[in-house]
Amino acid sequence: MVSNWRQKTIRSLTPALCHLCRLALAPTEQHYFCHACLAQFPLMPRCKTCGLITTKPVDMCGRCLKKPPIWHSLTCIGDYHYPLSQLTHQFKYQRAFWLAPPLVQLLAEHIVEPAPVIAAVPLHWRRYLWRGFNQSDLLAQQLSQKIGCEYWPSLFHRIRATPHQQGLSRRQRLTNLQGVFNLTSLPYPVDHIAIIDDVVTTGSTVKQLCRLLLDVGVQRVDIYCLCRTPEPSDS
Repeated sequence: MVSNWRQKTIRSLTPALCHLCRLALAPTEQHYFCHACLAQFPLMPRCKTCGLITTKPVDMCGRCLKKPPIWHSLTCIGDYHYPLSQLTHQFKYQRAFWLAPPLVQLLAEHIVEPAPVIAAVPLHWRRYLWRGFNQSDLLAQQLSQKIGCEYWPSLFHRIRATPHQQGLSRRQRLTNLQGVFNLTSLPYPVDHIAIIDDVVTTGSTVKQLCRLLLDVGVQRVDIYCLCRTPEPSDS
């Protein structure tokens, strides 16, 4: 965290730079990215329910009509492609904490109906000690301030360590997460909660958390994420 403080201090004493191309921002640019780099984050038509790309914006795509996901809606910045993939990787694995505000600003611009409460996907304590932070927790803190909602930081707990989901098939991901999470009591009854994660692929992780919320009477669960990646083949 000391390095994070040092990076933020240095940035506060230097001219504002675009977080992608590193060129100086014009005084009229009120974003973390310059106008040219913002074009690298195109607004693609998506299904509001699953978050996958469609030919035109729809509330539910054919896939969701056939088999609706457990959550109500999924909002993301884009797919896991450059430059979003690079920024997400730097933020998550290279401890680029200062990327949380610009990524959250991009995400907030896509959220139409903010949930009154946000919860983050938890890390097991061993992985937290190894990584030094929970990227979803940082995103939730920043996003709650940005969209004016409440953040419940200890709503979920990860009670069992598991292998990384990355690289596993859909079937393996589902098996890998059985019995991994538990839910603390809600501070007060609420009907609408959003869960935030960095990347959603099969949705195996957030599905487990959604079930815990629905089981205690939450009526609507939304998913917020930086990247929505199409599911890999079930092999």
